[in-house]
Amino acid sequence: MCTNEKRNKRLHLSDSGHLQPYSQLYLSLGTNLGDKHENLRTALRLIGERIGTISGESSIMETSPWGYESSNLFLNMAVEVKTNKDPFEILDITREIEREMGRNRKSQNGYADRIIDIDLILYDQQIIDSQFLQLPHPLLHLREFVLKPLCEIAPDQKHPILEKTISELYGLQLEVFKQI
Repeated sequence: MCTNEKRNKRLHLSDSGHLQPYSQLYLSLGTNLGDKHENLRTALRLIGERIGTISGESSIMETSPWGYESSNLFLNMAVEVKTNKDPFEILDITREIEREMGRNRKSQNGYADRIIDIDLILYDQQIIDSQFLQLPHPLLHLREFVLKPLCEIAPDQKHPILEKTISELYGLQLEVFKQI
């Protein structure tokens, strides 16, 4: 299922001085191998060159691996990007960036140490449920390492399915963590 939401298109001033429509994209970045700060800087540069204008960056947080055991801690952050590319094109570009940076996607359970992980979290208010892409990200509301940085840059952004803001979802997640 895919909804194609054309209303509420925003405009930005292009490098050539013309107003152009754009979509608002939120990405989650994570790394736990090599020079982690350099990995994030490289990913940000390539995202800016290939996907669109980075208009917001969260702080970087250090977290334990999620979904598997490893002694390598992660650095995670969220970014907001103004883009004129469609979500499927962005998915291809992020996978290309991951490969170029040395990401290997051969883990058995889907989770393993990695040089870089770039996940599409939200794209405007679109809902996409395809074999290759789900938006909003289906685990967004369960992962503190996604919610906390996203809350820094987009606290009032609404989850198009759960109809709660990122701030509200993060607050609910904090309550869950208190009970563990």
